[in-house]
Amino acid sequence: MSATPSLPEGYEISTDPARVDAERVHRWLSTDAYWALGRPRGTQDRAIEGSLNFGVYDRASGEQVAYARVITDRATFAWLCDVYVDPSVRGKGVGTALVAAVREELRGYGVRRVLLATLDAHGVYAKHGFAALERPEDWMALIFER
Repeated sequence: MSATPSLPEGYEISTDPARVDAERVHRWLSTDAYWALGRPRGTQDRAIEGSLNFGVYDRASGEQVAYARVITDRATFAWLCDVYVDPSVRGKGVGTALVAAVREELRGYGVRRVLLATLDAHGVYAKHGFAALERPEDWMALIFER
């Protein structure tokens, strides 16, 4: 794993839930993220309220340009989800720096295990130490049908 990537000049990361642009996050996820297409706004708002949220913001305009959400007890376990970078800033290192910030925040809590699921961003997460489960047969899921 390489050194912690820095955020490009002109951007900042915050975990202040009051800064999350919930309308924008909902639009991103419900219309453009394969894992959340059609997610209702109320569901997204409850998810934000019950999670540790990370936003990346343009310092000049204050506009939110990326988002990540972590479900965690802040002691032993975390689930990284809803990582999204606005298309206008993709390729600038914003997502890589965002995942690094999440990793370091969780490391500070002493969390032992952070899980995530992805179809297409394995390389991004591998840069931060994520790897396939060593024993996937040990893991189970309960999925409620809609």
